[in-house]
Amino acid sequence: MTLKSKTILAGCSRSELEAAVLALGQPKFRADQIARWLYQNFTADPMAMPNLPRAFREQLKNSFIAPAVRKLNAATAPDGAGKLRLELPDSEQIELALIPTPQRNTACLSTQVGCPVRCRFCASGAHGLIRNLQAGEMLEEFMLAAREFGAKPDNVVFMGIGEGLLNFSELKTTLDRLTGPEYFAMSPRRITVSTSGYLPGIRQLAALKQEFTLAISLHAPDDETRARLIPDPLRFPIADILHEADRYRELAGRMVTLEYALIADLNDAPEHARKLAAIALAHHTKVNLIPYNETGGPFRRPAPRVIENFTRILKNSGAAVTIRRERGSAAAAACGQLTFFSREKKVSKEKRATWEE
Repeated sequence: MTLKSKTILAGCSRSELEAAVLALGQPKFRADQIARWLYQNFTADPMAMPNLPRAFREQLKNSFIAPAVRKLNAATAPDGAGKLRLELPDSEQIELALIPTPQRNTACLSTQVGCPVRCRFCASGAHGLIRNLQAGEMLEEFMLAAREFGAKPDNVVFMGIGEGLLNFSELKTTLDRLTGPEYFAMSPRRITVSTSGYLPGIRQLAALKQEFTLAISLHAPDDETRARLIPDPLRFPIADILHEADRYRELAGRMVTLEYALIADLNDAPEHARKLAAIALAHHTKVNLIPYNETGGPFRRPAPRVIENFTRILKNSGAAVTIRRERGSAAAAACGQLTFFSREKKVSKEKRATWEE
């Protein structure tokens, strides 16, 4: 599902900007002026571009969706991490997580309104998928994060609401803009794309042969356990996922990260740790342990001693492992806690998009 409306200004290519300004009777250099506002000043609202003639600004405002994303409110945890609730052109709402540290600022972007994968422990997919985000909307998330940080984010992670690889065309355009030297000029190494293990999308991302970090939400070392966490039809066999992870490493030249949400009495036993260690070593992957961030459902975070023992088994095996530092949970901005807000209080079955759309 996509918006049936005017083009989003922030999603235009440089050639599209040039064609637009000429069509509106303006000299070609106006496209460069707009580009500087978009890519250097992170401004998508023509009315906030004072070096453009006022009449031209009004033309742009009437000809494009600009801006496409509006900040509604913010929530910040005591640790400084937080999230913004954003309204989209069709009144749907998503969330953007901001994770500042003294060393770097990270923006966690959403790729869809809702999520079709509907992992049972994650708040983001509780109501399924409403629609895909357009590239312009994702880019405006990035621009809004830059304005909040006061500078371009150091890192971008596509770990917010949605399965980005199910929205590959728009995600690819977003990645092209983020890394293009005439756009935001980010290093691909500073960008992480997270997936639940959607095989066609992993293949498409690998084919780009770019040094993006691929993070696969594995969450279990065997298919039986994983079936308790991720429902059909978007759950693929672990062996197939690992095969594509190997291929991704070969084509992109980047070690793949396996994300593993530790959930009490489900995937946190020593035998799970030993199986996960064997996988990580066999496939030359890193493991990122994520002690579960509770969302009000039946799942719980393991006790600290269980987390420590699980980590110890991995490290003693020789696997590369990190524990994701909990940030933003007090503001429901941590991993798995982001959610979306439909313009209708109750999302009907008819209104939900299917993953094929």
